[in-house]
Amino acid sequence: MTDIHAHTHTDTHTHPHRLSHPRQAASKTSSYSSLGDLENGNLEKGNLGMAALQSPAPRMKAKAKFLRKDGQAKADKHRSASTSRLRTICTSFRYLYNLTPEQVANYLASYVIYSLDWADEEQMIQALGPDYVQKVGNCLRSYYGVLNHLCALGNVEKMYIPPLIDIHVSVRDNQLLYEESVARDINLKPGDKALDLGCGRGRVAAHIATFSGAKVTGVNIDPNQIAQARTYNEEHGLENTFVEADFNNLPLPFADDTFDACYEIQALSLCKDLPALFSELHRVLKPGAKFSILDWVSLPDYDPTNPHHDELMRRVKPLIGAVGTPTPKTLATALTEVGFAVRKSDNASVGGLQAPLIAKEDGYFRTARALIKGLVGVKVLPPHLRTLMDRLCLDGEAFVEMDTLRLVSTSYRIIAEKKGQ
Repeated sequence: MTDIHAHTHTDTHTHPHRLSHPRQAASKTSSYSSLGDLENGNLEKGNLGMAALQSPAPRMKAKAKFLRKDGQAKADKHRSASTSRLRTICTSFRYLYNLTPEQVANYLASYVIYSLDWADEEQMIQALGPDYVQKVGNCLRSYYGVLNHLCALGNVEKMYIPPLIDIHVSVRDNQLLYEESVARDINLKPGDKALDLGCGRGRVAAHIATFSGAKVTGVNIDPNQIAQARTYNEEHGLENTFVEADFNNLPLPFADDTFDACYEIQALSLCKDLPALFSELHRVLKPGAKFSILDWVSLPDYDPTNPHHDELMRRVKPLIGAVGTPTPKTLATALTEVGFAVRKSDNASVGGLQAPLIAKEDGYFRTARALIKGLVGVKVLPPHLRTLMDRLCLDGEAFVEMDTLRLVSTSYRIIAEKKGQ
């Protein structure tokens, strides 16, 4: 399950498991024979491996209709999170297989930040020290450096559960439908320059650039994802660029009035000072530019004094990788304070619920976990893969419950505009 942004899971993160080195835990030959076959399209009958994770999806009752901005049908090679899902899965699985004990331990330890909140600075200092902002950044690099590969094993390579737009199509197709709505909402045109705040592996940027004709600049704190984003976009002939940057370490590395538009997807909970970040975005956007937000918020029915609500929040924040817990009002106020006008503020999901998509992806990863645990049990795979999948699959049901009760959402949408001068 991101940031399921697609992410994961309980408060045992402060005590990472001791793990043997993966090279000592299992033979490379035993697992890589099937990986090589997968990559070459020569999977033999009876050969185990990651192919079982990518079993055909059930037939859908209806197909989504994908259109260009001009309304014409378009066959888009970026309709999935990767042009070659099988290659993506194999590459990420190989990366995870070769993780060192230190990388695994750092990933597990990074979950400490999701038991904290920017709003409680005293708790932050007590847990992480006076340089807690830097410590959070280090944890985010350790977390996303592994998580992006875990997510790539399933349908959330882009590390977010999208708004529910069409219940009859897949998680990935709902992502694409949402991304196309973003391009329309921020009025992207061929040749425009767009900023992707928290760009991940560059797959969203690739799709939005292909759909709109704009050129996207992505920023992300994780060098692992920046490298993948550059490679992917270059391989597909796109002129998008990607910059390693931390939006808790301002200013952003761009000149005034650089961009025609900006969008972000489920990244703002990682920002300590929203007004400061929004002020920077206001600076680098041109007058009249629009800014699209899709993010995690707590909703009016959430009651922090309710023990059950509080317990659900404790479980869900690690699952989705959230540090802060903004409300729609928090976001809107921070935007207007620095000069943006809020043009739209609503839940982008049909009926305001993502639960069907959350449950679908949770079920997929639970099936994947069962397969991996079985292969670890017969010593085909190293033990640390079971540990990672156990962590990944915690508390999906809590996320479904909070969404169904309308306590929180990760599909809250705001469209803001920098006022013309």
